[in-house]
Amino acid sequence: MFEITVEATFSSGHYLRNYHGKCENPHGHNYRVLVTLQGKELDESGLLLDFKLLKQVMRPVVNYLDHQMINDLKPFDEVNPSAENLARYFYQETSKQMLEMTNGRVSVKDCVMYETDTSMARYFE
Repeated sequence: MFEITVEATFSSGHYLRNYHGKCENPHGHNYRVLVTLQGKELDESGLLLDFKLLKQVMRPVVNYLDHQMINDLKPFDEVNPSAENLARYFYQETSKQMLEMTNGRVSVKDCVMYETDTSMARYFE
């Protein structure tokens, strides 16, 4: 099995609903997300997927969230914008594109969302 990982960053604001503490108030983070792909077969160039292509897949998701109040964006107007839910969102959005792009040869293994340098959440299926 082969794996590749690409990292992206964005800055956004959010607040947590149904939470009692400082995070119930609007605040911001400099998020860091790592998306890891996996697959058993390499392409004709000897790559699982070109890093550049994975960055292109992640870019619209990053741009959607960057410098926004995440709570105002779908699906986070209903789903709490926790690090866990953001990791799942990246997983789902990149998985859709990987399925179309590679006909299932490459899949998303997991997504890791760093809310701070020392706190992260991981989502995988």
